[in-house]
Amino acid sequence: MPLPRLTRPRSRRRPAALLSAAALGAALLTGCGSDSSDDADGGAQAAAGGVFPVTVEHAFGSTKITEAPKRVVSVGYTDDQAILALGTKPVGMVDQYPNPAGTSPDINTQWPWVKDKWGDARPEVVMNNGDTGPNFEKIAALRPDLIIAVYSEIDQAAYDKLSKIAPTVGRTKAEKEPFSAPWQDNAVHIAKALGKEAEGKKLVQDIQAKLDAARKAHPAFAGQTAVAVSWYKDSIAPFTTTDVRGRLLSGIGFKGAAEIDKIAGGKFFTVLSPERMDLIDVDRIFVINDKADQEALKKFELFANLSAVKGGKVSYLLDSEGPAIGAAMSQGTLLSLPYAIDELVKAAAAQG
Repeated sequence: MPLPRLTRPRSRRRPAALLSAAALGAALLTGCGSDSSDDADGGAQAAAGGVFPVTVEHAFGSTKITEAPKRVVSVGYTDDQAILALGTKPVGMVDQYPNPAGTSPDINTQWPWVKDKWGDARPEVVMNNGDTGPNFEKIAALRPDLIIAVYSEIDQAAYDKLSKIAPTVGRTKAEKEPFSAPWQDNAVHIAKALGKEAEGKKLVQDIQAKLDAARKAHPAFAGQTAVAVSWYKDSIAPFTTTDVRGRLLSGIGFKGAAEIDKIAGGKFFTVLSPERMDLIDVDRIFVINDKADQEALKKFELFANLSAVKGGKVSYLLDSEGPAIGAAMSQGTLLSLPYAIDELVKAAAAQG
């Protein structure tokens, strides 16, 4: 999926614009604790590669990692970015956003927030957004010593196959629906698997401080309801407050649209029928799409007639094109969030 995005090869990928499925709010920091305790029997040792051994509990059981992994494969849509942030370049990753035909290097290694981290490394693509699952043969050929499948929709059967290749860490134990866990939890979960839980928590705290500063600098946001949406298959698709895009809006101070959550029924987004377009007619609308889809939405009469649209309270954020603010929001990672926060605050402040 691009993150899973709504602009994916558009359903298993979660709409990267749509989706990309994880409030950035301070309350969520309470959920950032470790998933399990370090093994007591091995006498964990600190080294440049992290603290090991470590056992990570997750949705499919528990996984013991005895030493610093050297060849990590990312099977989660954005897990590669957390792995990168913690100093490891994955040898395999998911293509969240489809790479334009005939272009190189892969767009997913060229975002402004990851390009320097990847450098000249060119990871193998082990799954494309929209695939029914990862390519197990490709993963096995990469000879991984750790597989990370946290921001992922793999099921028990897929997990069992991956575990036969290498120790595999699935999504957090508390996550009820794929892509619903707070980004903070995912970040610390991955950091623990890499033996760098303390470093992961520090990076999370730094991003939270950035959110707090943005909220303090723009108190007017607190009195407004906001929703992030994508134009998806000729329909409007709003993200819920539990999706990373919704959490980012609440993180900088906006209130979420509770009715959208109710209709979505636990999923990270919903697709509205034309007659329910009124549900997104809130104080602020943030549209995450690339140019062609943005222009199509602007011409859609039911959208154009919303009071928020007529009042100029819509921010149009390019997804994978240009500054790629939408991609940064949808990915919601340790690397993309600082960039996303800066750009989102500028866009929000520009609309008053």
